Amino acid sequence: MLDAVCRVEGQAEKTYSVFTFQRLSEQEIEALRQQLYCPVCDGKAYFRKASRDGKAACFGSRYHQTDCSEFNPSASRKQEEQDALEVNQQLLESDALKIDFSMPLRRKAQSAQQAQVEQANSKQAQVEQADGVESPKGSYLATADEPKGETKAESEHQPKSSPEPKIANQGLQKLLHSLLRGSDLASSDLWVYTDDKYRWRAKNLFVNFADAEPTERHAPRMYWGTISHADKALLWLNPADCQDVGIPIEEVKAELCQKFDIQEREELEGAGIILFGKCFWNKNKTRKIIQLWNKDLSRLHLVKAED
Repeated sequence: MLDAVCRVEGQAEKTYSVFTFQRLSEQEIEALRQQLYCPVCDGKAYFRKASRDGKAACFGSRYHQTDCSEFNPSASRKQEEQDALEVNQQLLESDALKIDFSMPLRRKAQSAQQAQVEQANSKQAQVEQADGVESPKGSYLATADEPKGETKAESEHQPKSSPEPKIANQGLQKLLHSLLRGSDLASSDLWVYTDDKYRWRAKNLFVNFADAEPTERHAPRMYWGTISHADKALLWLNPADCQDVGIPIEEVKAELCQKFDIQEREELEGAGIILFGKCFWNKNKTRKIIQLWNKDLSRLHLVKAED
């Protein structure tokens, strides 16, 4: 986007061109960048500075309406929409969903054919691992107490039991894409397992940064949204969805930058992110902190704006 609307409480609304906005002082940019909106559909927007590798400064949004004239979906955005459809289908077909934090990520350089082959192999492996549970769509886990095969004579004398529940398996990458593209996941009553023991209703587990509140006994949630920017030292991430939330990354900074190929802080501007963490107040109760659970990066995923 070349233009964005800036709204600051108590001030008149102002539309900036990216050329004007990038000429503001760094202090002004930091103060205004979380107040930006698409001038057509009013979706929450972000500003990305010009990068060292030649990418021009621009405005962008991950929250465009599909009929917005500023919305020009790239191949990666189309993939996000496909992922949202897949997750929605799992919500309809499944009795529960389990988050697989170890599910391999789909890489940008991977061809569509390679992705299809890997996805098919992954599904086949999960089906075999699930004691032969058949799964025409999505991947499902068999319950731990599933009975072993019976002989025909035995089964004829056994009362018919209710079918085993279908538990879909999904990784953070597609869950994040589905949330960013407005799937029904964040409002669903489906049970979602974060491991073999703990489960939440989806609508209580997935929390956008704008709705984050400190929880009783620091109970974890899956927090998600868009990054506005990182601080100069790359120690904190600041969500675009609100101004009173911060995500400390100092203790996982090196590993995070390596995992997601982050060379400079500008690459995080407009990135989508999801993480399993806890929310609590800072000492002065002026800012809410969302901290990654156990400093475990397998419980965090982000997708850069240009990906």
